[in-house]
Amino acid sequence: MESKPDAGKVLPANAFRELQPGEVYTPVVPPEDQRPEVSARSIIIGVIMVVVFTFAAAYIGLKTGNVIETSIPIAILAVFLGTLFRRRSTLLENVIIQSVGQAAGVVVAGAIFTIPALYILDLKPSFLQIFLSCLFGGYLGVVLLIPLRRYFVKDLHGQLPFPEGTAIANVLATGEKSKGSAGKVLLMAFGIGFIYDLIVEFLHLWNHHLNSKILFGGFGERMADLRFELKLNATAVYFGLGYIIGVRYAGIIAAGSVLSMLVLVPLVYFAGHGLTVPLTPPEVGALVADMDAAQIFGNYVRPMGIGCIAVAGIIGILKMWKIIVSSLSLAFKGLVGGGDGGDTVRTDRDMPPRNTFLIQIGSVVGMFLLFWYISGQVSTALVGTIITFILAFLFTPVAARAIAIVGVNPVSGMTMLTLIIACLALVATGLSGDALGMSVALVVGCAVCTALSTSGAFITDLKVGYWLGASPYQQERWKFLGILIASLCVGAVIWVLATSYGFMIEDAATGLMVVNPDLPAPQGNLMATIVSSVMGGEQQALILFLLGGIVAVMLEMAKVPALAFGLGMYLPIEINMAVFFGAAVGHFIGRSGRTEAERDARRDQGTLIASGLMAGAAIIGTIGAILLLPQVRSPMLFVDILHASENGAGVFAQWYEGLGGQLMSVIGLAALVAACFLLAKVGARWQMDEEAE
Repeated sequence: MESKPDAGKVLPANAFRELQPGEVYTPVVPPEDQRPEVSARSIIIGVIMVVVFTFAAAYIGLKTGNVIETSIPIAILAVFLGTLFRRRSTLLENVIIQSVGQAAGVVVAGAIFTIPALYILDLKPSFLQIFLSCLFGGYLGVVLLIPLRRYFVKDLHGQLPFPEGTAIANVLATGEKSKGSAGKVLLMAFGIGFIYDLIVEFLHLWNHHLNSKILFGGFGERMADLRFELKLNATAVYFGLGYIIGVRYAGIIAAGSVLSMLVLVPLVYFAGHGLTVPLTPPEVGALVADMDAAQIFGNYVRPMGIGCIAVAGIIGILKMWKIIVSSLSLAFKGLVGGGDGGDTVRTDRDMPPRNTFLIQIGSVVGMFLLFWYISGQVSTALVGTIITFILAFLFTPVAARAIAIVGVNPVSGMTMLTLIIACLALVATGLSGDALGMSVALVVGCAVCTALSTSGAFITDLKVGYWLGASPYQQERWKFLGILIASLCVGAVIWVLATSYGFMIEDAATGLMVVNPDLPAPQGNLMATIVSSVMGGEQQALILFLLGGIVAVMLEMAKVPALAFGLGMYLPIEINMAVFFGAAVGHFIGRSGRTEAERDARRDQGTLIASGLMAGAAIIGTIGAILLLPQVRSPMLFVDILHASENGAGVFAQWYEGLGGQLMSVIGLAALVAACFLLAKVGARWQMDEEAE
């Protein structure tokens, strides 16, 4: 496998190609180099990264359905923060920081797929349930991968591209020579995102929910009467997400929304507004003529999006069948072969097999006790434990290989498959329709999903360490700490958001519980649908799911990413239009500049600016949610101008909901665009100056 064109600038020439007979790869830091690696500094900074990025990634994942990429921003911050000490952090310390901190993203990815479904199904999970399912799943992902480390990282050297690992390794290695301008840009973008979303989400200085019905006056109202509404949520979190996704995928997501809201919703209204009985599904009691665009979308179009997402996940598994088949043998090979902690050189030493085995046994026993605690039945606990271990064991090498080849982990499809298997197995034990059975099935899904997410990302960590000269046993040991902290944090943030906002809210018109547009949790809703369909015996609008599945098949035939399009069909249009707007702005900023070098430098700022915006917005979002909790007397309401106005004369509230509040939001959004442009311009100049030196 050939390396990227510029990959050899900072890593050895044979880092990205297969070795010739007798050739040995020597990392950037050779085995005999004993520079600091695990220090109080590297562990403390790594833990701080876990806390910050767990809260950020969970908040954004639950609001948008996309888990932000944490590895590269953490690597950049590690390099930047290392320059602030009298003794600059070593390359190996930065590897440990990145490896520990990266636990944030993997645990969040496992949790947001399944835990929200427990709330959506009104199963009321406890903090302990969330924490332990993520913890044991993450630990299983690590210990099941350790025996495969040498095979993936060393034996297949040059045969697997590791696209994400290549970027991380280059960031860390290049950072040894830079002055940290990238970290400055990241922190400045963090401040912009923090302040902007504080203003619009909590102080409510203007109305960030842009709506064509208000902005376009009489024409907009006439279009709304026909159920044509265009919306945009003008917040930094969605703007930054689009900036980092890029215009192609953001365009595909937006296209899904256009089909949903500007084609299917008006079509349903046209077909059903003259009827005197409700359309399918039968549990929807309101007539179509009495529904606005959002209600038609939630009841009739969103299920099509769920069908599209589900079928896209299944197609993803089928497309990877060769990887799955070839990877299953690795799991059995690793169980009997394994790495060792003997007298090998520092850069090729794993944790002792005895310790790995004990952690594995401890995780399995812990899962059994958790399932027993949830269900109160030994047989159910035993079934749940067996399913969790077998599926994690079989799918771990699949996730690792997928990340190593294409940089994408098919965790969504494998989690759906896990839930279906778990539900069918638990139904066989007599738990169909039982809330306890659904709870156990979803906790199984959470543990397996976290294990797969962890193993897929951890193989990247180990490959980065192999390229740069880190000690595998140190990465493996301290990854457990990262997962522990991330599991604690993700349990806290999901509980806070579920308590402050709620995943489901009551529709004022129909009285039915509907998805909260401020916290849509698309994957959680999908998993709730699967579990309730298999175990709960609920009547589902199967024809709507089927139509969405047909859309996914047609998209795959047209070579359009069906999962991205399905997310667009599922998520509210105000989110997807904001994402597309951010992507378009990022695209044009990247094309600005007088010279090609300047344009390249401005494009390079995109990941930094977008990551900073999202992290800042997510942190204030989480802080604000905590300060809205009635348990702490909701102090955030005291600085909320809209809340004060609604309780007083209401003049500001009228302005806020009218054209004035919308126009002010347009001005605020323009200011956000200008700030990002100026930051990209300044960051590009800093980068070019560093490169010139």
